[in-house]
Amino acid sequence: MARPSFFQSTARTRSTLPSAPWAWAVGGLLLGCLLMLLWQAPARWLASGVHTVTQGRVVLQDARGTVWQGSARLQLNGGAGSLDAAALPGRLSWQLRRDGTALQAHLLADCCMQQALQVQGSLGWGGLQLAVSDSQSQWPAALLIGLGAPWNTVLPEGQLSLSTQGLAVQLQQGRSSVRGSVRLEAQALSSRLSTLKPMGSYRFTLTGGALPSCALETLDGSLRLSGKGQWVAGRLRFDGEASATPERQEALSNLLNIIGRRDGARAIIKVG
Repeated sequence: MARPSFFQSTARTRSTLPSAPWAWAVGGLLLGCLLMLLWQAPARWLASGVHTVTQGRVVLQDARGTVWQGSARLQLNGGAGSLDAAALPGRLSWQLRRDGTALQAHLLADCCMQQALQVQGSLGWGGLQLAVSDSQSQWPAALLIGLGAPWNTVLPEGQLSLSTQGLAVQLQQGRSSVRGSVRLEAQALSSRLSTLKPMGSYRFTLTGGALPSCALETLDGSLRLSGKGQWVAGRLRFDGEASATPERQEALSNLLNIIGRRDGARAIIKVG
């Protein structure tokens, strides 16, 4: 069989070359469309993801904008089958951006925050790491009703002051470690179950470390709350008690029955 000449081989090669630029052009166009789709991904995709991850406990209603920059109405639900729900009076806005291998999120609730909360997350050999900027914010106590029991029974009213300092969380192989602190103060707290308004002001503090701990204390008021707890194997173990000042025991008796197990004038609070 005769072998093809040099000119025949060159002709065949040239005949296949023109298709290469078209293939690269089509591939580039598809890649560009994919990147544009990801960049312009609608905010409802993020809302759907948050709903799935939190099992319906956190809902972003009326989501607008994109995954990377948008806003929604934040609502807390008691979970599957629960009828308890509470929403912020305003909107929550967010901005997401890449910083090297990390993802930064800026969150701002127009009703409750003066400055945006910054959260940076990175995924590596050490697992998922989250770092939260130092912050201060004010939230309506009624928002707790959306978490379900016992708040859906207590029906709290008042103002919550939340602050974070040096807060960082690391998640690895089902285990978590916490650094920094979180402080939550309930100011002039009251309940729809009691005619006594307000009942008092309280402070809950979470302190990170090798074994994260928490403490509950009364700042002032007729309802006295106290307790301490620790996170052991990813679960909270908390022991506390509630009581009323002598002149307010009758007014707060029903509420003490709901808060915990009665032991004389006290109500024993135990979690875990």
